[in-house]
Amino acid sequence: QVQLVESGGGLVQAGGSLRLSCAASVRTFSGYAMGWFRQAPGKEREFVAGISWSGLSTSYADSMKGRFTISRDNAKNTIYLQMNSLKPEDTAVYYCAARSTSASETPFVRDYAYWGQGTQVTVSS
Repeated sequence: QVQLVESGGGLVQAGGSLRLSCAASVRTFSGYAMGWFRQAPGKEREFVAGISWSGLSTSYADSMKGRFTISRDNAKNTIYLQMNSLKPEDTAVYYCAARSTSASETPFVRDYAYWGQGTQVTVSS
């Protein structure tokens, strides 16, 4: 069983930055590929970024490339999402998720077995 807890959300002006964290309660955190997703009101949950168990492989949704950076610290059982140049359309609840295997990260919600409770990010114009 994996428990995930996100933190770091909040209110920021357009053009600003936020850093989200996701702490995992699991014995072998390095065995899990991880991802960040987001869900805006009335919209489906969408992929933001993913990272392999080692951290050597990362992937991003096209609209996040160059603005967001995903990273992980396996010694701290934590992944991060650095978000820069935020836009009002980035407003959403952000979730971290863990795959149930050490396979590579994917952009599909269905591939992730464990989810955090989410953290709200609001970007004002």
